[in-house]
Amino acid sequence: MQRQLHSGVITSTILAIGIPELAETRIHRLISENPVLIFTRPSCYMSHAMKRLLSVLGVHPTVIEVDDDEIAVLRDRNSGDSSSFPYLYIGGTCVGGLETLVALHLSNSLVPKLVEVGALRTESSIS
Repeated sequence: MQRQLHSGVITSTILAIGIPELAETRIHRLISENPVLIFTRPSCYMSHAMKRLLSVLGVHPTVIEVDDDEIAVLRDRNSGDSSSFPYLYIGGTCVGGLETLVALHLSNSLVPKLVEVGALRTESSIS
């Protein structure tokens, strides 16, 4: 992935068609394209635990490793809260980090939320 400076903002050339994409644009696109998404840093044990919990439920989230510029954009999107990093998005909404994910699961709120966004099918929708 190439980095280049464009109007004072670092951009990434990641699209196959070679168009530079701003970090903010990339994050917005990824959130809108993926029903369950984890933004993480490389080698983050908390994102691994999040992925494992979701996988046990039958959901395979998209996991995106972000750099410092993208972390800053995510922090801004989430009102400056970096305590819940890595960030989990379900249906385009940031639900928080590992602690929030576990709380949703223990309160039996996680599965209905995953079904609602189409990331998980219920027994009745299979038959």
